[in-house]
Amino acid sequence: MSGTLNNVYNNVTFAIARQAQALTRLQEQASTGSRVNRPSDDPSTAYRILTLDTENKSLENYLGAIADMSGTLETGSSIIQQMASVISQTRNNITQIISGVYDEQSRDRMAETINDSLEQLVQLANTKYNGQYLFGGANTGSAPYTVERTNGEITAVIYQGSTESRSVNVAPGVEASAYYVGDEVFSSSQRSTPVFDGTTGAAAGTGTSSVTGDVWLTVTNDGLNYKISIDDGATFTTVPAGGEANQAVTDSRTGKVLYVDTAGINSTGVELVRVPGTHDAFNTLINIRDLLKNDRNLSDSQIQQLRNSSGDSLEEVQNLLIQKQVLMGSKVGFLNNLKSSIESVKYNNEDETSQLQQADIAQIAIDLSRQQALYQMSLAVAGKMMSLSLLDFITT
Repeated sequence: MSGTLNNVYNNVTFAIARQAQALTRLQEQASTGSRVNRPSDDPSTAYRILTLDTENKSLENYLGAIADMSGTLETGSSIIQQMASVISQTRNNITQIISGVYDEQSRDRMAETINDSLEQLVQLANTKYNGQYLFGGANTGSAPYTVERTNGEITAVIYQGSTESRSVNVAPGVEASAYYVGDEVFSSSQRSTPVFDGTTGAAAGTGTSSVTGDVWLTVTNDGLNYKISIDDGATFTTVPAGGEANQAVTDSRTGKVLYVDTAGINSTGVELVRVPGTHDAFNTLINIRDLLKNDRNLSDSQIQQLRNSSGDSLEEVQNLLIQKQVLMGSKVGFLNNLKSSIESVKYNNEDETSQLQQADIAQIAIDLSRQQALYQMSLAVAGKMMSLSLLDFITT
């Protein structure tokens, strides 16, 4: 008998506890407005909500990376635009000089102006954004360009940044770069056959030269043979009798080689050798500045001819900068589109999470009213059962 009484008590207690627990859960949902407040409320839904939250946190990181990269690209584009404007102004000045607008003293002043422009270009190329250098590629911690000076003037601009760009994940499986290799931004890489602007008889050899931009070819004669140099006479290469169709001349300062057809050399002198498709913004200005100063004592006809070709070099550099600016602009557009796509996915995730988690208040009110009535009925039945005497229990 006692076992039966214990069973009745335990069953009643268990039933009332379950009713109370259900009532408490409904009251919690009504007060919080959330259908899932803990994983045990609905394990499968809770797992889906956790998955969506994790994905949204990842998307937030991607959106932050896109925002940083867009700012970097926009700053880089602005810097390139400023540099292109400097080159454009220099082209205009050179055009006026060629047309004879400036006298010799004005040309000297123009050389000083170009020197100031050169200083500005180097400063712009070493621009920082958010504490990182824009044009050093993967190496964003140190200035990408250094200079060599003689008597206070820049005589060489040297790139010492990374040869690889720095890429960042901006979406699952998608990488983009915002820190460009300066050598690729400010230097052309569409090498053409060298052009010899002089009267020594030297011509382009058949080999592929490694020199870039403009180099000065010096031709001398020791009474027996012609000798040629491309490092301002630091080293000379002897031309054999009759010359060669493809003679290599090395710059001792850089190790770069110019292949020269020396078979037609018939006089000494200094002439400019241009390698179209390899000019860079810095050394082009250095050569034009030095040309205007005429430190090499060139004839008036030579200077006039070289000034004409300088306009071609500047146009090449300007076109390069414009192309890079357009490329950066298109990448900013791509990132903006990607940002919109990620924001759309994130919004959909948030909407799904809200639908999964948000409680139906109207339905909860109905369920809560029903559960309260059921709970009160359970209490009444339990009270009735627990009030039975032993005699009542035996006779029932």
